[in-house]
Amino acid sequence: MSQSLLIEIGVEELPALPLLQELPNIPRKWEELLQRHSLESEFAFFYTPRRLVLWHERFPEQEPDQVQEFFGPPLAIAYKDGVPTKAALGFAKKVGVLVEELQRHPGKGGEVLYYRRQTPGAKVETLLPQLVGEWLQSLSFGKEMRWGSLRETFIRPIRWGIVHFHGRFLRFPLFGIETGNTTRVHRAVSMEPIPVEGPQDYFKKLRSGGVILDQEERAKMIEVGFERIEREGGAIQRDWELFEEVVAITEYPTPLRGHFDETFLQLPPEVLITSMREHQRYFPIFKGERLDNSFVVVSNAYTQNFDQIVQGNQRVLRARFNDALFFWRNDLKRGLDFEGLRQIRFMDGLGSIFDKELRELKIAQKLLERYGKRVETELRLPKGELRALLERAVMLSKADLLTEMVYEFPELQGIMGYYYALAQGEDELVALAIKEHYLPKGEESELPSNLLSALVALATKIDTLLALFSLGKIPSGSKDPFGLRRAALGIIRIVLEFKLPFDIREWEPFLDEYRPFDTTLLERFFVERLYQFFQVNPSLLTAVLESGERDLVGIQEKLEALRQIVEDPKFKEHFSTFKRLSNIIKDMELAGPPEVDPALFQQEEERALWEAFEAVRSRAYGSLKERLEALFGLKGYIDAFFDHVLVNVDDPQLRSNRKNLIAAIYLEFKQIADIKEITL
Repeated sequence: MSQSLLIEIGVEELPALPLLQELPNIPRKWEELLQRHSLESEFAFFYTPRRLVLWHERFPEQEPDQVQEFFGPPLAIAYKDGVPTKAALGFAKKVGVLVEELQRHPGKGGEVLYYRRQTPGAKVETLLPQLVGEWLQSLSFGKEMRWGSLRETFIRPIRWGIVHFHGRFLRFPLFGIETGNTTRVHRAVSMEPIPVEGPQDYFKKLRSGGVILDQEERAKMIEVGFERIEREGGAIQRDWELFEEVVAITEYPTPLRGHFDETFLQLPPEVLITSMREHQRYFPIFKGERLDNSFVVVSNAYTQNFDQIVQGNQRVLRARFNDALFFWRNDLKRGLDFEGLRQIRFMDGLGSIFDKELRELKIAQKLLERYGKRVETELRLPKGELRALLERAVMLSKADLLTEMVYEFPELQGIMGYYYALAQGEDELVALAIKEHYLPKGEESELPSNLLSALVALATKIDTLLALFSLGKIPSGSKDPFGLRRAALGIIRIVLEFKLPFDIREWEPFLDEYRPFDTTLLERFFVERLYQFFQVNPSLLTAVLESGERDLVGIQEKLEALRQIVEDPKFKEHFSTFKRLSNIIKDMELAGPPEVDPALFQQEEERALWEAFEAVRSRAYGSLKERLEALFGLKGYIDAFFDHVLVNVDDPQLRSNRKNLIAAIYLEFKQIADIKEITL
């Protein structure tokens, strides 16, 4: 038999971001709890800012009976002359019965003592207080709090609870309250507890009380409201993270359109959008490519007249924008100047931000020496002008940290530097490099748009890595307070995007400004990031790295060539041939190219293999893939060799020559990838 089960945990307003972070785990943890008690059943999970709700239309009435089987010693050991021995008495004591109650069971070597116990499953009504308490305690929202005299903690105080099962409300203590039969509706409808008679009455009274319990329904209401507003003109910028946040903080969402004075459009659009999003949770509206002087606020009010709500939000936004306009005008008067960065400390042992920029400048200059021809060609600039632009971009790259706007909106670092640089007449390339030198900011982030910006971005990230590694501040576990993993991944993405040769062992040209440290640690750090970056069979990357390749572009090219061949459906059935090559020579010391003497060949198959291999090795190829295909194309010759030629012959000279032939083929593969590392 099964009955419906309704659980509602009522709380003070849940903060949206911690709730959304834990959200995928909330139903999963309940499901895992039910599995441990063999009470699995389908359920729906709902949430609003003031409640977490579980709804089972059909829930078991009790746990299934548990059967335990105990196997004891053989009868020959359990009894002596018909009298129970210590072995039998000990087994009886272990299972908690008298010796006379023990049974017998056939075993492999004869009968053994045996006991079977069947324990009735607990009734769900008695289990629910424990289940609900364990579920709530398992939830992890980050910072939690205590209230009253409670020892338990939760993200916000629990104010009411409903557990309705088998046609009645269960009452038990829970986090300082007692569960009962009352819920809360929208505050605009009532501030008092509302009694409910059962699940259907519960759902009905929430809806009539201005609470849309289903988060998917709230999301649909917001989207429908967006579409209604867009029919009036303009396109709402869909920020899905903000959208989810708004769903989480509303019980009856209504999108409304507000306006602001066109005067504020003189501010950079990023300033307006950031202020709307971060401070007010507003959605901006665009008309074409241009930001419109209107916005969308999603109201949680339960009313028919929203005029005062729109006006109130417009007043708040006007004050925010007035502040931003004040910062903008003050910053334009001062202009960008990096001298003030001398007063901002970067980190103990590493000086100021100004000192960091000087280190970045030296790195950028060395990068320009390395890639200068490429940059000159692509940007069509003479070397002297290019160098001057690069130096100006590096030294101004963090000057906007001194501005009032960035002090108010730290997330606009770089972006404000771009606008201020243009305003004071800096070259467009310099301004763009300032804007883009923090890129990429994450795995999905855009990259610098040109090589000058790329060099400035690389210099920033290289200095951060070298500086922190020189102080021994290397990330461990999941902690990375200085964003070094992000910096390394940023370097990988940039050099691969622009195809810039970059060997992760060669740090020597940049090390003059740092305390000595073991750079192999940095190499290993990058290798770890490569396994994170490349979405391929990890053994393929291992195989490429075993070739000794450490240039990032070279690694990518070899990995892609290998991937294309290995993912061919025909490859797997032929791969054993090539694994056999590595197995035969696994004990050989291959310090250099093995010497093969064709004069020692005795059979046609070894001569044919050698000639085919020589032809493959001496040929020019248009790509690594073509070269690998040619090497793997030796399969027929290798199979014939293994079928007709005995490698481990008694003659040591002949045996060595045949092994050297195999080793020569294997090492030719290894210039691209070590095939023994590949697992399929």
